[in-house]
Amino acid sequence: MALDSEQMKLERENLRNTKSWIEDEILKNEEEDRELKSRIDDLRKQTKGKYNEELETKEKLYQITHKNLEKYMEAKEQPYFGRIDFREYRRDKESFYIGKFGLGDMATGDEKVIDWRSPLADLYYSGTYGDSFYRAPIGVISGDLSLKRKFLVRNGELVDAFDEGINEIILKSGNEEGNALIDEYLRINLEESVSSKLKDVVATIQKEQNDVIRAEKNTALIVQGSAGSGKTTVALHRLAYLLYKYKEKLDGKDILVIAPNKLFLDYISDVLPDLGVGNVKQNTFEDMAFEVLGIKGKVLTKDKKLSAILEEKYEENLEIITESSNLRGTIDYKNLIDKYIQIIEIKDLEVEDIKVKNYTLFEAEEIKRLYGKDMAHLSLNNRKDEIKRYFTLKINEKINNILERIDFSFEYQISRTKRTMEDGVERRKKLTELYNDRDVKKKELKMEAKRSFEEYFTKWKQVDTQKLYINFLSNEEILKETVISKDVKKIVDHIRTEFIDNFGKGIIDSDDLPSMMYLKFKIEGVPDKHKYKHIVIDEAQDYSPFQIAVIAEMVSNYSLTIVGDIGQGIYYYRGIQDWEKLIDKVFKDKGTYVQLTQSYRSTVEIIDFANKVLALQENKLKPATPVLRHGKAPEVLEFNTNKEFAARVDKIVEEVEKINKKSVAIIGRTYEECKKIKEYMKKYSNHKWDVIKDTDKNLKLEKIIIPSYMTKGLEFDCSIIYNCNEASYSDNELDKKILYVALTRALHLEYIFYSGEKSKLISD
Repeated sequence: MALDSEQMKLERENLRNTKSWIEDEILKNEEEDRELKSRIDDLRKQTKGKYNEELETKEKLYQITHKNLEKYMEAKEQPYFGRIDFREYRRDKESFYIGKFGLGDMATGDEKVIDWRSPLADLYYSGTYGDSFYRAPIGVISGDLSLKRKFLVRNGELVDAFDEGINEIILKSGNEEGNALIDEYLRINLEESVSSKLKDVVATIQKEQNDVIRAEKNTALIVQGSAGSGKTTVALHRLAYLLYKYKEKLDGKDILVIAPNKLFLDYISDVLPDLGVGNVKQNTFEDMAFEVLGIKGKVLTKDKKLSAILEEKYEENLEIITESSNLRGTIDYKNLIDKYIQIIEIKDLEVEDIKVKNYTLFEAEEIKRLYGKDMAHLSLNNRKDEIKRYFTLKINEKINNILERIDFSFEYQISRTKRTMEDGVERRKKLTELYNDRDVKKKELKMEAKRSFEEYFTKWKQVDTQKLYINFLSNEEILKETVISKDVKKIVDHIRTEFIDNFGKGIIDSDDLPSMMYLKFKIEGVPDKHKYKHIVIDEAQDYSPFQIAVIAEMVSNYSLTIVGDIGQGIYYYRGIQDWEKLIDKVFKDKGTYVQLTQSYRSTVEIIDFANKVLALQENKLKPATPVLRHGKAPEVLEFNTNKEFAARVDKIVEEVEKINKKSVAIIGRTYEECKKIKEYMKKYSNHKWDVIKDTDKNLKLEKIIIPSYMTKGLEFDCSIIYNCNEASYSDNELDKKILYVALTRALHLEYIFYSGEKSKLISD
């Protein structure tokens, strides 16, 4: 509901006053910033690299004030995007403006703008008119919510404003066949053009998204999100919220974001800095695994393997390759390794006393008790380290006890010599020899004891994870104890042969990385620098259950945000098919499942078209519900020659540019097909087109040719599917998923081309 002229006048005046106040704050902060910087430079010159308490204090203060300055600078053009009017019971009604950053007046202590992550701001996203409440650190605050207002600010000016009214709170319209009606403010924001980077959406977060963002931290939160539901954006905003809520206990360096590829990392790279969040580590699983394992070499990524499968390079061995990939991703395979670790553990218990020169320092029975019982909760090598640390505290006492026994033994010989020999040269000589022998023996024993102690633990510890994994795959005795099924043994034989062959070439199959990491964690423990307090896994449907279990080893309290879409699970042979099974097998009672079904990316027409392909899949997912934003229906076009295809694409580019949009993507089924499309477009098109490959680190979206499997998570103003014929997209589960992914990338325009027989997946 739009505002009347008087209301707009008041809001424009408030925006002007707020911006003027911010400019004053910027001037004050800049002056303080300069003074602090100058003082720090002087102190650095004076101290010449030595520690100085005043310098340390000033540097910490500068970090705070400079961050405040940056916050004011960013907020200058748009200090806030929303307003609520709330009357806490037994108090007066107050107006609160909501922005990306909390802005306070240091002189008066007043909050000019409320941070979107604050408990009070929850009313803006999820509160309902009338009796409402929010949860604050002191408890539940109840009151009356009488206004929720949204501001459309462009170039620092208030263009429009909308009050959320009863007619705009997601209704059903008979004419729209059940599509959700959404407010005008959201529609305007959604119609903007795509940029090459994912943007923050603090102004347009919807209730279902807000509930995910503000969910409790210490649980494995699994979010099934339809294509275009904003699951990636929600996951990143959740990090910003958690860092705000737990600012005393949580820092950016305590968090890891795992993304599907480097291209995607580039695409999401601006979101967290835009939200004022720094130092969060973002990585692919493969690169992270190489860091953890401390290895170098080439990795056979899931994208390369899928590409080869799609291009039928593995046609003869496809079954064994997909089955071996599948097995390595299962919890059953993890259980095989657990049995192997048990075998190592049993062999580790075959210990002897720690001895020095026939004296016992520590008995085997004590070592077995400590290793097998008292420290059974630790990794194998960490147990040994703890036993060694514990024994180190006692070793001097043990050595002294042995030295006393040596003293006692020599005292007897000395007394006997004194008693049986007359005083004289021979007696003195004999006594001197005894004293010297005693001292030498004690000295040697002290040295030998420390050496024997160190050698015992060095020999006892397992250190080479890669060799352990080869041993697991190679040792027939171990396989007899762990592998039951002949079919499984056949697959394990293939895995062993492939691993050893790849290893010799300096190649690691990404499917082997979870096993190698798990072995390292169980044998050596999780390295401190790879322990986190929260981890986000994006496009999680493409990770195996074993991968998820391994990642869970790196985080405390199962504090994970796992987002994905089973409908886009194109790595069908290894990925997750059912979230409930994942929760049951990996997280037990510490997993929470939520579903995002609203799609904010595409028009009603595009989503409806894509949902027809989703309905053909074997899963039972609820189809995406588009927001009420209409556009041109997707066009299915036949072409006979690639020259004809290029000419039509050039016309489509003109159409896109006429509506002031830029991003156009031609989506090929495989990378090899994309290279061929590039040749056709270079020959026949009037525009320059770039091919995207899985090793690319930077993303430009204007005119690109991209493989279908690399489009996940990305969006374009216009997408063009190349040759959706029966040969390319046939009636199998993989093609259904790949086509669904490709069909859900477009915001505004979509074209599906085919040559020959049209795919049955898009036939009416």
